[in-house]
Amino acid sequence: MSEFRGKTDSESDEDDAGNFDTAMSTISRHDFGDESDEPSFSISIIENMKDDYGLFVWPCSVILAEYVWQQRYRFSGAGVVELGAGTSLPGLVAAKLGSDVTLTDDSNRLEVLENMKRVCELNKLKSKVMGLTWGVWDAPIFDMCPKIILGADVFYDARAFDDLFATVTCLLENSPGSVFITTYHNRSGHHLIEFLMVKWRLKCVKLLDGFSFLPPDKASGLSGNIQLAEIVLGCEQAEETSSSIVK
Repeated sequence: MSEFRGKTDSESDEDDAGNFDTAMSTISRHDFGDESDEPSFSISIIENMKDDYGLFVWPCSVILAEYVWQQRYRFSGAGVVELGAGTSLPGLVAAKLGSDVTLTDDSNRLEVLENMKRVCELNKLKSKVMGLTWGVWDAPIFDMCPKIILGADVFYDARAFDDLFATVTCLLENSPGSVFITTYHNRSGHHLIEFLMVKWRLKCVKLLDGFSFLPPDKASGLSGNIQLAEIVLGCEQAEETSSSIVK
């Protein structure tokens, strides 16, 4: 369940979050599991809709975070990179489950990156935070070998789709057997996504209605046609990547 409240109702959270423009800010709490689950925990997120859309928890993020929780056996000890992380809810859930998490967002979005650091501190998590601009080939991307790549609502600007797929493909090639798990609104760009998957020789191995696994208490506050997809390298490309590593 997500509980939204202003900072004035939680002074301790405000102190932990550090100095932050409180004009339009709130701290939302997102719960995972209940008394019968092990582990169960909450993630607190600093949101500020006034400044940047990357500082708000969107429905795709809530759905992906819930999927990470339900698939928690896959995340214990796994290397995880979240692309376009924004408020970072899915990546922080993975970190709580024992993943080695790197949270990334556009290198030019300095306020978003700073907020990601604040949120890590607020939740007492030591996840790495770094700028990563899709389609820009800085050295750090070649050193990243995640087992799981996360991306919530990263398909919002069709002009960036190709750069996103280039980045995803690079990360998948860095770590054979890895997977990209993404949630997205089924908008008019759906056919472009399919085209680019063919271009980059990727394949979808799982496609779910985002609301099909969401608990009723969380689903009741969300809307939209949201899908979850698991995407991997196509067989031919995976074989080529494995061969190059062997050589």
